[in-house]
Amino acid sequence: MQQLIESFKGKKVLIVGDVMVDAYIIGKVERISPEAPVPVVNIEKKESRLGGAANVALNIAALNAIPVLCSVIGKDTEGDELMGILNEQNLTTDGIIKSSQRKTTTKTRVLGNKHQLLRIDNEITSDLNSEEEHLLLAAYKKHLPNCDVVILEDYNKGVLTSLNIPLFIKLANEANKPIAVDPKRNNFLTYKNVTLFKPNLKEIKEGLNIDTDLKNRNHLKEAVYQLHEVLNNQYSMVTLSEDGVLITDHTDYHFIPAHIRNIADVSGAGDSVISVVSLCLACGANIDVAAQLANLAGGLVCEENGVVPININKLIAEANTLQKSLKV
Repeated sequence: MQQLIESFKGKKVLIVGDVMVDAYIIGKVERISPEAPVPVVNIEKKESRLGGAANVALNIAALNAIPVLCSVIGKDTEGDELMGILNEQNLTTDGIIKSSQRKTTTKTRVLGNKHQLLRIDNEITSDLNSEEEHLLLAAYKKHLPNCDVVILEDYNKGVLTSLNIPLFIKLANEANKPIAVDPKRNNFLTYKNVTLFKPNLKEIKEGLNIDTDLKNRNHLKEAVYQLHEVLNNQYSMVTLSEDGVLITDHTDYHFIPAHIRNIADVSGAGDSVISVVSLCLACGANIDVAAQLANLAGGLVCEENGVVPININKLIAEANTLQKSLKV
């Protein structure tokens, strides 16, 4: 397993999707405002982190691979901030397009006494216009030949659309590049003919418009197969929160249990999962082994506070400990 993780080094990953700034205002609450029944937060510090597809890029870099982001952001202060953080993290900005017609998605969380009190979202979620679509496709075509795997990272913010998704998939398939998808509701059934499709239970229910109890394994298998019949995807990997993951080639279904963790924060776990499984695809790894390792990575991230990338040394250490159960 350590050998597989080490083989990630130098792999190039093309990530297309919604990037954002995760901003934090952190302080103390010692009184209630006399103006309204709300807490008064005395600011102690502010932080800005990479979110969305940009956090996937951070995870890819943390695994010693090379991420290339393709996205569209606004020509605004938040966009400048995002570009600055990308540069600080030594992540290429060559595939980032700035548009005066969009905002850079920014989620600002106000924390008082270590509790989130409020979240403020500043964004435009409409689909890209024709000029933005053209520029994004050009960036994608530029970087596709040199990549080992493609990740389509959808947060329903308008970068991935019903127009460009089929084009991205067609071009990747023609170039024999594996494609992994982290979907959201709006375009859920648009991701046809991909290598790996990674929804969670809520997304399957919303995407198929069903109200079945997917905690029941037989019902879940039926739903996943129903989804496969629409999408014609090679593999499905369903994240099951505290119950682990399901991986299937739609003939064999393997449920991989979660490892016992001291959960601090589940934010960003899905980004780590898609990063690891995509790199496994790039390396030609067995899909069951890929799911085992991705499941391990998602759990490790949940032990950290806030959205943070995977720690490769911790991943290697745990993978070595679980060598026999991982069947490597």
